[in-house]
Amino acid sequence: MEDHDAGAGAPEVGVSRGSPPPSGQASPSAGRYGRQVQPRSGNGQAGDTSHDHKGQNGPHQNGKPKKRRKRRRGRKVFARDEARPLAAGASLPAANEAPAARPPQPAAYAPPPSAPARPEQGARTPPPLQELPVFAALDLGTNNCRLLVAVPTRHGQFRVIDAFSRIVRLGEGLTANGRLGEAAMDRAVEALKICGDKLRNRKVRKARLIATEACRTAANGVEFLERVEREAGLKLEIIDRQTEARLAVSGCGSLVERDTQGVVLFDIGGGSSEIALIDLTGQRSPRLANHIVSWTSLPVGVVSLAERFGGRTVTREIFGAMVEDVAMRLRAFDGRDRLSHLLSSPKFHLLGTSGTVTTLAGVHLDLERYDRRRVDGLWMDRDSVDRMVEKLVGWDFQQRVANPCIGADRADLVLAGCAILEAIRAVWPSERLRVADRGLREGILSELMADDGVWRNSGRGRA
Repeated sequence: MEDHDAGAGAPEVGVSRGSPPPSGQASPSAGRYGRQVQPRSGNGQAGDTSHDHKGQNGPHQNGKPKKRRKRRRGRKVFARDEARPLAAGASLPAANEAPAARPPQPAAYAPPPSAPARPEQGARTPPPLQELPVFAALDLGTNNCRLLVAVPTRHGQFRVIDAFSRIVRLGEGLTANGRLGEAAMDRAVEALKICGDKLRNRKVRKARLIATEACRTAANGVEFLERVEREAGLKLEIIDRQTEARLAVSGCGSLVERDTQGVVLFDIGGGSSEIALIDLTGQRSPRLANHIVSWTSLPVGVVSLAERFGGRTVTREIFGAMVEDVAMRLRAFDGRDRLSHLLSSPKFHLLGTSGTVTTLAGVHLDLERYDRRRVDGLWMDRDSVDRMVEKLVGWDFQQRVANPCIGADRADLVLAGCAILEAIRAVWPSERLRVADRGLREGILSELMADDGVWRNSGRGRA
């Protein structure tokens, strides 16, 4: 089961827009993880970037040399600050210790040219791709197993050179049994073996391999990770909820624009949901984490909620009961009112990163196939979110399966995610929701590279 959010063949994320576009519009970007492809035009079709290849190395038409068009691939990620050094920055197979709680901030993604452009006067020429140090981030969650491999480029940026993502449902049955099931562990180990092969095929300078809620809460979580180390050759660390919330902020910080006054950033996971309240009304620091005034991690996610209430047949009464279950947990969050003075401001918004919000965005755009370039960074207004939730609640299981942005892998989970979203929106009502198809792995990579000094030691231009 491949994850449509960020699989090895998923389209790259686009450049973060500086201001909200009209609903349903998003700027495309180029490339796919780990593959050299032509950029695509706004309609999703392959763009004509190479022109006539014969003309580039052979005879010229009309006696004139034919101009080359630059081909673009991959992506870059920006981080506006540096993280405190990790306690143990290890290359594979050892995992790194959790860093102190202050995230670097990745900024906009920008597709770089595949060949070096002509350098400006006085600028350094970047080293070839194969000479750059390689970093990796792996996130084993309750529902997904995801890997990113990247190299640093210009200051504060990195380019993804390989990726893998698969829905493994590691937390299946965990709510009822308190233990990871054999079938679920088998699926996860098989996915992790693929990740291990990818990492061993590269000279990785530093990697951080994390496990989240399922392994945190399962009675046999540590035992399972020992099996992973034996069979897949990977040593994963179980991170706490505060670290998970921090990494979510780190991975999505570039979508918080300069004039924003307040944000509620949430990550709806499979077994837990992290929420961070960010107040930007004072003097703005380049480190978004400096502005987190309150945070919580709810021990409920799409898998655990769907298992308790049912995910296939969800009546409106069942959906309402799901929303109330999450609302009850939010009422126990003492810091929930720390942004009450900003809720009516037009410069306050919600920022969501999860399969729930990306799925809603795909349905909203009526995509025939999930397109990450159009989803990541998309703005949705309150009415659009209302309509999409109402539409999904009105669909039966088979209708959800039939939608290309949901499919069989998510059809029994998406309404549980919508219930968590609705409970969040009730506490922090906002006219705007921004969708992020990025998260923990991007935050990990930014921290690893900043800790390694690849940007500090590279002067003003390149790593």
